[in-house]
Amino acid sequence: MCRSGIDRAAGWALLYDFTMTVETIPNFTEPAAKLWKAIPADIKELLLANVWCGQCRDATIITNFTGVVRKGDLLLVGKCAQCHGDVARLIESN
Repeated sequence: MCRSGIDRAAGWALLYDFTMTVETIPNFTEPAAKLWKAIPADIKELLLANVWCGQCRDATIITNFTGVVRKGDLLLVGKCAQCHGDVARLIESN
């Protein structure tokens, strides 16, 4: 198990110790909340657990995140679960 809480050997994300659930909508704009609600819970978990941290130079879990819509895509901005540095995840719309 790596430090970010993702079991890479299993080939899928084993998540633990989230500070907020995937159904929580913390500080999202209204358009961002609408896009977030449309994503199935299991996909949300995978997206939140697969965020690149430039400081750790590894995939991590995003915590304390906010959401906005930029050019029709959902942008999550938050903190790395490991080093607490700034991270972001862009979720492209169809």
